[in-house]
Amino acid sequence: MLMQRVITALILLPLLLLLIWFAPTPWLYAAFCAAGLLIAWEWTGLTAWRGEAPKRYAYLAVTALILLGAWLAPSGLRGALLAVASLWWGCAFLLLPGFPQNFQRHPPAAAVMALLGLLLIASTLLALALLHERGPLKLIYLFFLIFAADTGAYFAGRRFGRHKLAPNISPGKTVEGAIGGLLLCGVWSVIGGIAIFGLQGGALLSLLALSLLVAVFSIVGDLTESMFKRVAGIKDSGNILPGHGGILDRVDSILAAAPVMVLGLQLLGL
Repeated sequence: MLMQRVITALILLPLLLLLIWFAPTPWLYAAFCAAGLLIAWEWTGLTAWRGEAPKRYAYLAVTALILLGAWLAPSGLRGALLAVASLWWGCAFLLLPGFPQNFQRHPPAAAVMALLGLLLIASTLLALALLHERGPLKLIYLFFLIFAADTGAYFAGRRFGRHKLAPNISPGKTVEGAIGGLLLCGVWSVIGGIAIFGLQGGALLSLLALSLLVAVFSIVGDLTESMFKRVAGIKDSGNILPGHGGILDRVDSILAAAPVMVLGLQLLGL
């Protein structure tokens, strides 16, 4: 399993970096939209539509139209989309402690989950494209920020982990691991803030604060997808990535982090 994960990562990571570095933003968005349709398919697997192929294919068609509309939308609507998505992730943060009791009382309807998926997929892909428009390195900064959060959490959790972060959702995650991930994100944000954004002083501190907030949201995204998988009774969202599961399993953190990152940069004027 570990070797499969490593091989898959070694193949996909260079391809992703090449795409980010060389592709114009419209082409990058188109490529991300192709992946977004796969994510949409996996998302419907978290709902009661899991065994209803016609509804799932119809959902893909609607997703494609929404993604096109997000790209063509005026800046005001784009900003609203990012704001609504960020607000949802703030609400998701409040849902996590009550799992599973809250879902036993009020299980999410398939239509509600479908609408939520449209919001999250469209806002994420749009945010990634908007960040790429600022420069490929800005998008790479975000991906490395998420990587720092995951890596720091993994090693800090293994070495110091004692207190469960969300035992009913993801028993392997610890408070100490989350703190380790945030610390590594802080280090990366200072390095990236200077080397990539060219910031110093108060602006650098603003990016540091935003990056730590984005890292927290990335944890929320990870836990939220795990929560939905537990409700659906599945371990992985798919099997398209050997050793990793589905694409949704790999991008759950980015779904939450990307809209918050771009909205924060816009609000802070960075």
